[in-house]
Amino acid sequence: MNTNTRTRVYDWTDPIELFKKASTISGSEFLNGIINGELSPPPIAKTLDFHPVGFDNEKVIFEFLPQEFHYNPIGSIHGGVISTVLDTVMGCAVHAHLPKGKGYTTLELKVNFTKPVSLRSGRITAEGKLIHLGKSTALVESHLKDDEGKLYAYGTSTYMLLELL
Repeated sequence: MNTNTRTRVYDWTDPIELFKKASTISGSEFLNGIINGELSPPPIAKTLDFHPVGFDNEKVIFEFLPQEFHYNPIGSIHGGVISTVLDTVMGCAVHAHLPKGKGYTTLELKVNFTKPVSLRSGRITAEGKLIHLGKSTALVESHLKDDEGKLYAYGTSTYMLLELL
């Protein structure tokens, strides 16, 4: 028997219900609803334990505290976790500018890692900034930093804009 076993239990809200709500309000109303607790966060945010803390016309900000369940087997936070957080903050930077009935999906994602994230890194902040919003695509950039401003990762992405069903 492994005495180092950990257990994590969490809950989430039906993502289809969240999608239905998202399709009836603007992107900024949707993000405000999650930040203010009026709407539940999507399951991926609960699974990886990251959350939005604010947005304005220039940027969207998410935070997370590195935890053991984020780790890979070589002693740092898995690159997929970091990529997911950056993809999310960039997607939300697009979403914040979309009207009711519009959505998006990732077409391309590139992440550069500058140093490993670990429990010692402390609170990590991801910031996404919209670079260009066209009729069918959007370009976004992001960065992941600690409270001292150290850069851990930088990302860029292209999103395809969609009509929500």
